[in-house]
Amino acid sequence: MKTSGLKKLVIGAASLLLLSACGSNGATKDSETAKSSASSSETEVASGASEQEYTDPSELKDQYDIVIVGAGGAGMAAALSAKEAGMNPVILEKMPIAGGNTLKSSGGMNASETKFQKEQGIEDSNQQFFDDTLKGGKGTNDQELLHYLVDNSASAIDWLDGMGITLDNISYSGGASVKRIHRPHDGSAVGTYLVDGLLRNIHEKEIPLFVNADVKKINEKDGKVTGVSVKIGDEEKTINGNAVVVTTGGFGSNKEMIEKYRPDLKGYVSTTSEGSTGDGIKMIESLGGATVDMDQIQVHPTVVQDTGMLVSETVRGEGAILVNQQGERFYNELETRDNVSAAITALPESYAYLIFDDALAGRAKQVDFYKEQGVVVEADTIEALAKKIDMDADTLAKTLDTWNQSVKDKKDEAFGRETAMDYDLTTGPYYAIKIAPGIHHTMGGVKINTNTQVLKKDGSVIDGLYAAGEVTGGIHGQNRIGGNAVADIMVFGRQAGVQASEYAKK
Repeated sequence: MKTSGLKKLVIGAASLLLLSACGSNGATKDSETAKSSASSSETEVASGASEQEYTDPSELKDQYDIVIVGAGGAGMAAALSAKEAGMNPVILEKMPIAGGNTLKSSGGMNASETKFQKEQGIEDSNQQFFDDTLKGGKGTNDQELLHYLVDNSASAIDWLDGMGITLDNISYSGGASVKRIHRPHDGSAVGTYLVDGLLRNIHEKEIPLFVNADVKKINEKDGKVTGVSVKIGDEEKTINGNAVVVTTGGFGSNKEMIEKYRPDLKGYVSTTSEGSTGDGIKMIESLGGATVDMDQIQVHPTVVQDTGMLVSETVRGEGAILVNQQGERFYNELETRDNVSAAITALPESYAYLIFDDALAGRAKQVDFYKEQGVVVEADTIEALAKKIDMDADTLAKTLDTWNQSVKDKKDEAFGRETAMDYDLTTGPYYAIKIAPGIHHTMGGVKINTNTQVLKKDGSVIDGLYAAGEVTGGIHGQNRIGGNAVADIMVFGRQAGVQASEYAKK
């Protein structure tokens, strides 16, 4: 990729996260809103962080070996794998920046039997990872896809590490029986780190990446996919390809689709990128592609309602507790997301507070961002913190004393929590973040096999069409375990690149 042909956009990590956040009215952005936003790409957002570079639209060719629709983590992983296989891929992204929902990931990537786990003396196995995920998905996961995810997770960690994207800080996530979620070395949010690293490699390998490139249709002839129709600028073009990989993400920001499949979630705030509008699902359905689990929409328990900003599971994974307005714990904080969300919703006030101390804030670097955004209440003592959030001070102090004793005893008598009990909460100042559940992940999507080929309702494949990431369904069943979204996009994104390349060579 020649520098002269690049458009440059400087975007800081915080700005990236905010740029794709949904509004405070509790409704998600619809497709037209996303398209309107995507067309206003010339705005530069500067905050002194990493630089994103994109290929100039004038360099778009009529033919590529592989056309990849969507520049999130799965799309970039597919492109890099295709390039490794000797292909000439292109990435088309409808939004004005690359990254998609991957940018908003603040937790990490689940993987088992990794070299980093072994180095740190963490005992884990692929079978244990499989069992935890199957349990979290209530036994409804597509087990073939799940086995592929688990069995290839460690090699994905190695693949990333080989590109200078090192995830060696390992912690707990909800639903995991051991430390399994892999994060950047300093414990910071995985999303911006991952996107920065993938983009760096995309540039180094001179893979063209076009933004504001809105794919309208996947083209086919004689039963085989032949490329796409894309609107870029004011012009609609036909781009031919020997294979097409769809990595457009889910539909968490399409309120019509949310209400269609889950009317009970009408009005919920969403944490997803505003580009997550289900475009890929709809285009694949128009070709006869099957969908699965479309009503399985994950609600994340810890979302700031005013902004739709997700508070990472890492905060609980490092030892934070949840309390109600009365200052009492009410549930196991590290249970699966659906169960924790239900427990919060069942409270009289339908919200809760995350409570943690300064030592935890030092371990979970995401807290710095939450402070910058003004959602963290801080006080020197627990009693002072209680006063600031209109909570009974004696009750909150007693709750913390009980919790700290539970950590010391390594036994949570009240709610049976068994993980993330390595640190007590005794180091002032103390912090609180008010949260409630919000839409976070659409677990349903198009049906694929372990080769990431898109399937029709009769089980046959659509020749030349592949899909990976949140656009697909079946892997997570009825509940996604925290840390499995990044695993999904990396493992299946790589596989899509490999398999599409094999097909394109025929």
